Amino acid sequence: MDAIADMVTVIIPAFNAEKAISRCLDALTGQNYSGELEIIVIDDGSTDSTPDIVSQYKRVQLVRQKNAGPASARNKGASAARGDIILFTDSDCVPEQNWISEMLRPFHEDREVVGVKGAYKTRQREITARFVQLEYEDKYNYMLKDKYIDFIDTYSAGFRKNIFLEMNGYDTAFPVACAEDVELSYRMSNRGHKMVFNPDAVVYHTHPDRLIDYLKKKYKFAYWRMLALKKNPDKALKDSHTPQMMKLQLLFPPLIIGSAILAILDIIFLILTLVLVKIFLATTVSFAYRSLKSDAIVGLLAPVLLFLRASAQFSGVLFGAVFAGKRT
Repeated sequence: MDAIADMVTVIIPAFNAEKAISRCLDALTGQNYSGELEIIVIDDGSTDSTPDIVSQYKRVQLVRQKNAGPASARNKGASAARGDIILFTDSDCVPEQNWISEMLRPFHEDREVVGVKGAYKTRQREITARFVQLEYEDKYNYMLKDKYIDFIDTYSAGFRKNIFLEMNGYDTAFPVACAEDVELSYRMSNRGHKMVFNPDAVVYHTHPDRLIDYLKKKYKFAYWRMLALKKNPDKALKDSHTPQMMKLQLLFPPLIIGSAILAILDIIFLILTLVLVKIFLATTVSFAYRSLKSDAIVGLLAPVLLFLRASAQFSGVLFGAVFAGKRT
């Protein structure tokens, strides 16, 4: 086996993760990887029993710090890592048994690859969670069009440690688990580093199962994405993860709602509202059709869910842009 696989370090930031961390660590300690494995949990100032649970795993190294956010925790783990390849996942993720092997495979196949992204799956049956999964799969299909990518999420991420440290890791200007991974990916891409997507490197996740929780999450992601784009403005027009249609859909909620309000004053705005709704529905046909083939209920609800998603994202973009504009 290639020498880079002799030692790999898996890093998991954890904050009040007592309900999920055991499933994550059970999956990691049960991997079919035959090389030397180091697992580090960075406890980010938990106030629950997270550190006590982690301490029960003899093969897992526990590092504690005062609460400083996941970006800081991951960077601390990378600095402590002995592996030449560092892998990240989240405390609420459950990697498949071959996850480490699949994350390492692209590094073996191409010595110029410095970053690898894996994929989400879920076993949930709630409608919102099923929609979220189909949304991810839609993005995965979009990413597979490119040989190299510019977007690696922390739930299933791998890097050559020397490059990660050379890039100064995740930007701690992001205090929450939002867009710090986007910003690092953009930075790496702009430096010319090669990153790839491996859909066979799978972790299972519990997606939001309530619509309100999902919309809050989309708002938060859009909000913090604005800071990542301020730092990497060339990625505003296109990246390998965000379908262009999703960006187009952001324009419709304010236009439709605004014209609907103005319809009180003049019937011409009612006509405009109906035209805008028709155009928006046309933008949802492709996703709805793909969804129908695997999940009829989600496919039928897709236009409504996509409108609500666009509304949450537009709000996040608007307020996030104001916030980012104030940052020096």
